[in-house]
Amino acid sequence: MKILRTRAASVSRQGLCTALLVASLTTAAVGASPASGAFGGDPSPGPDNPQRKPHGVPNLTLPDLVPRPGASGKPGSPAGRGDTPDGSTGIPVTALAAYKNAEKLAAERYPGCHIPWQLVAGIGKVESEHAASYGLRSDGTTERQILGPRLTGGQFAEIKDTDGGRWDGDAQYDRAVGPTQFIPSTWESYGVDGNGDGKADPNNIFDAAAGTARYLCAGSKDLRDPADLDRAILSYNNSREYVNAVLAWMRTYQSGQVGTTPDTGTGTGTGTSTPPWSGPKPTPLPSNGNNGGSGTNGGNGGTNGTKPSRPGTPSTPTTPDKPKPKPDNPSKPDNPDKPGGGGDKPTPPKPPAVSRLDRVGDEQLTATAGETFADQPAVRALTADGKAAPAGTRVTFEIVGLRTEARFEDKSRTATVTVDKDGKAVAPKLTAGRIAGDFTVRATVDGKGGAKITTDFAGTVKAVPAPRATALERDGKDDLTAAPKSSFKEQVTLKAIDKDKGKAAAGAMVTATILQSDKKTPATTGPYFLDGGDTPQRRVTLVKTDENGYVTLPKLFTDEHAGTYILHLTTTDGAILDLELTVTAPATATPTPAPATTPATPSATPAKKQ
Repeated sequence: MKILRTRAASVSRQGLCTALLVASLTTAAVGASPASGAFGGDPSPGPDNPQRKPHGVPNLTLPDLVPRPGASGKPGSPAGRGDTPDGSTGIPVTALAAYKNAEKLAAERYPGCHIPWQLVAGIGKVESEHAASYGLRSDGTTERQILGPRLTGGQFAEIKDTDGGRWDGDAQYDRAVGPTQFIPSTWESYGVDGNGDGKADPNNIFDAAAGTARYLCAGSKDLRDPADLDRAILSYNNSREYVNAVLAWMRTYQSGQVGTTPDTGTGTGTGTSTPPWSGPKPTPLPSNGNNGGSGTNGGNGGTNGTKPSRPGTPSTPTTPDKPKPKPDNPSKPDNPDKPGGGGDKPTPPKPPAVSRLDRVGDEQLTATAGETFADQPAVRALTADGKAAPAGTRVTFEIVGLRTEARFEDKSRTATVTVDKDGKAVAPKLTAGRIAGDFTVRATVDGKGGAKITTDFAGTVKAVPAPRATALERDGKDDLTAAPKSSFKEQVTLKAIDKDKGKAAAGAMVTATILQSDKKTPATTGPYFLDGGDTPQRRVTLVKTDENGYVTLPKLFTDEHAGTYILHLTTTDGAILDLELTVTAPATATPTPAPATTPATPSATPAKKQ
């Protein structure tokens, strides 16, 4: 146990026991380690691990982190909350505890890794802003779940569901989850119970931070080695800009210089996403030409922007200026805007910069091809202290996706709108276009120093559902009979019907198959269709039914085989109609019978005896 250097010798036995009890409870609450060997010997994430694929829009912006004025580094926090920023780092106190706990667990379980908590904090910063805007609680949970976009392909990777929706609530596609944005399948391999509550939950920042440490250290890496450090971060997101941002934040936290802009390698210190919480900034007093020092009030402890005289030292009197001649027009100074011109107006403070762009409503936009989306993308632009962005702030919405015909109502891909008094900006209505598929609507606003702050909406255009055809009828009643090596005189015409709606099914697809008389075995001889050439076909998909539900089959031909066959007709909705086809045997010639022989008439006169 670590004893304070001041008055260490005066710590009583009772106080020592109390301290030990508190320490043991703290370990049980946030420092409980997984079972021995729980993540020892983990294999390094392979090149196909989905975690390294593009799974969201990370925060690569690196503006100043200014501590709260007068912060001691140990601010109080309302009961049950954990998002109060630490005064020396700007990191929420609960997130900071989780990062340090992850470092402790890592040191116990894989000491050769040498992972610093500041690296885990860099990941948490870039992935979710330390979960600060999601209602981070003191137990590590959040009021709102942190989910990345659906990984349906296109802008991001395509990752089909791997967890049955257990962590991300989506049983079709995966989403990155939690404060450090784990892909569900990766969490299954590297998840850790970081707070000792008996379960590993990627939505809890204690578990997420410990899992991140485990993942980064996998493969027996030593993160003091720059090459291992680089490989570890690339395995989290295979992007050089991502690595630069994480390293910049790690080194900033290590240096304690949170009021500076780290260098990401671009020379600008800015990226393309949401800037961090920076705390309330000191408000400068109006300039009066004698602004000294760098304190909160613009002076060095003064209250009016001027440097006070040293106590005990009288000020040197100054010779008063000669009175100026009376101006011709005393009501109008020569230049009211300049000092000494009668105005001396203070320079108005700049409006606070936008710090955050939050989605309003559902991030998933869905419509059927040819329709208009029911929902319009909407965002709320906020400043660092959570207030609405100033009036006049402009937000640009852009449709991203090369293969989509989705457009705003004026047929354009971009639209710029101004926020309302609540900082809310709503995009124009969206039309789906004809092509089914996924796309993205990206909202962008200028933040501090011109940094671009973005957030995305996932858009999906569904294909037009095929009309239901639950029954088929033949239009005609004549027998379908033909001779061998000929054709059927009548072409079969069908009508598709939607029985549920009691009307014809326009646009339905019908498949025709020639079967043997047993109605099961596909025929290989007998009647056939032609495919436009000379090749016989005994299974064809017909053109769609017309607006009245009718479709006419192609002409049916026969080969040399006689017999009874079945024309089997089906629709995708399960309608079945079987028609009998008869190929008659060739007529056999009837032989003409030979004429009967007439016997000779015996003579009436008997022959004479000799």
